[in-house]
Amino acid sequence: MTPHAVVNDLTVAVPGGPELLSGAGLTARPGQVLALVGASGSGKTTLLRALLGDLPPGTARRSGAVRVLGVDVFGCGPADLRRLRRERLAFVGQDPGSALNPRMRVAALVAETGTGLTRDGIAALLGEAGLSAVPGLLGRKAGELSGGQQRRVALARALARRPDLLILDEPTAGLDPALREEIGALLRRLAREQGIAVVLSCHDRDLVERVADETLELSGGAVVPNAPASPRPCETSGAESGLRARGLDADVGAERVPVLRGVDLDAASGMAVGVVGPSGSGKTTLLRTLVGLHPRSGGSLTLDGLALHPDVRRREREQRRRVQFVPQNPMAALNPSTTVSAALARPLRLHRRCARAAVPERVTDLLEQVGLGAEHGSRYPHELSGGQRQRVSIARALAAEPDVLVCDEITSALDGGTARSVMEVLTGLRQARGTAVVFASHDHHLVQTYADGVVTI
Repeated sequence: MTPHAVVNDLTVAVPGGPELLSGAGLTARPGQVLALVGASGSGKTTLLRALLGDLPPGTARRSGAVRVLGVDVFGCGPADLRRLRRERLAFVGQDPGSALNPRMRVAALVAETGTGLTRDGIAALLGEAGLSAVPGLLGRKAGELSGGQQRRVALARALARRPDLLILDEPTAGLDPALREEIGALLRRLAREQGIAVVLSCHDRDLVERVADETLELSGGAVVPNAPASPRPCETSGAESGLRARGLDADVGAERVPVLRGVDLDAASGMAVGVVGPSGSGKTTLLRTLVGLHPRSGGSLTLDGLALHPDVRRREREQRRRVQFVPQNPMAALNPSTTVSAALARPLRLHRRCARAAVPERVTDLLEQVGLGAEHGSRYPHELSGGQRQRVSIARALAAEPDVLVCDEITSALDGGTARSVMEVLTGLRQARGTAVVFASHDHHLVQTYADGVVTI
């Protein structure tokens, strides 16, 4: 059977800089699932984008060829490449929320990529992606969805095209274990029943083992062929110090659909609180409510016993500095026209955390804290892997030297080793500076290991 995609000896590099891929190759066959695994920054996203003929900006192909459905993607004309992408390929990126038009409602977002879809057909596609039980979904906008729901809407958009080749970058990141299994089973079924070639990157090796027909491991840009515990319940401290929420209520959408009802949370100095619950249960809404980015409809929120305004824009500058947020989608949060160094320097100057002359040295320290080298400071967000962008987002929050760090699925785009190293960084901050950490995660083992208390949504 003729492969749907073949990559031969592909080398991609930053001109005058490092190689992102070195001699990479893959074969994607119809009816099969091919998984790419490897540490954050190993080149998985670059290889996936090569299948689209769309290398990351600032990079160049040094050697190699990519043929997709009989088309040389680096040798064909723009019209042929557009036709291929429009009619026979579908791609779901690592930050799908940033690709959803914030002005469009879910029904229109899905209908946009399909042909002649009825409302029932749209609902069926959303059901395939695991969204059949979300009230008022068709009328919601992207900003009214959780990160996991945004990811599944993006998958439904891809399925609406009925592609021959489906390319997915970390499709199960930010999803609870049960939903990860459902999405994995869906991809395997699509490959088998519709003859689609599915190529995906994934950090969840257990899932890859169950879903993939073939696995390729990337290491330092080269391709090497390969053949959960429950969180412990813990009572919150009840202390007046730190961040304290009592009876928080919050709604979403124009219909004011209830998401949070009567939520209590205590994050005292030096404490880590894990927020758990299935995708769409309201974890992101809770975190955004804590930092003043989502309005609360009831309840109270205090920092060291002093009331926090529901709207972050109405809080005092020092209160804003003391409570920092690391979102689930770093690509949407980082300015694409600003280098990493400039992004980290801004909060240092804004909150006067060091002398102006010491800013470059402090930027380097922040990068090292999250496992990145000084050379990453000169790069733009699109020149980083998803995991690297997430670490930059964490470093930017740390630049303000917060007393409370609120993190939404910050390890979902990281491999296991990097995820642990990031959590160890946060543990060090808790111990050295007494920083309180509130983090949402679907990784029950991570929560069990690093959380002092657990709030279930």
